[in-house]
Amino acid sequence: MGSMPTDEDTLKYEAPDQWTKELDDHIKNSKLAQALRANPEFRESRPHLKIPHEVAQHNLTAGTLSGPNMIPVPPYYFNHKEGKSMVCILYVGTHVSGHPGIVHGGFLATMLDEGLARCAFPALPNKVGVTAQLNIAYKKPTMASQFLVLVADTTKVEGRKAWSQGYIAPLEEVDIGADGQIQHPEPLVSADALFIEPKHAKILKSLYRQAT
Repeated sequence: MGSMPTDEDTLKYEAPDQWTKELDDHIKNSKLAQALRANPEFRESRPHLKIPHEVAQHNLTAGTLSGPNMIPVPPYYFNHKEGKSMVCILYVGTHVSGHPGIVHGGFLATMLDEGLARCAFPALPNKVGVTAQLNIAYKKPTMASQFLVLVADTTKVEGRKAWSQGYIAPLEEVDIGADGQIQHPEPLVSADALFIEPKHAKILKSLYRQAT
């Protein structure tokens, strides 16, 4: 297989149609994305685009849930360079609903699990781990067909263990203050998690590299 795309390569994504382009442009040009992009402490990427097609087609978020009316455009991620925090911006369609027009709680749990993990993993010795605990509090119904933001922070690190917390909120309600800090809104759903790096992490990491 060819070399894995860089973070910069993933930002060259071209939408396949006009509707998808409009969604992509809305995220890319949002006030939050522009502020994070201008902050030298954050690194922008679209990690789902790093996964080769033959691997992505078996991946839940980058494959199964990716497409029209689900996750139609690859999410944007902004990771703090020291692994302290992470922001993800995405659009969710109607095909990830439980009750009509309301995003399924299991989908939100999946997004929080992946988002909090992407925030915490850089703090682990081999940058890879598994979910040991995930506690979720659903605050309000999350409506489908809207732009969402997932904000996560790494709160504690002890050897092969890393804790993180975060929430999901509508993009239009997340703002950046004059000090450059995110003004946290009332969340739709929040979570905290514990991730543990397996003892065989080096082997696991090597196998994943071979697959990609």
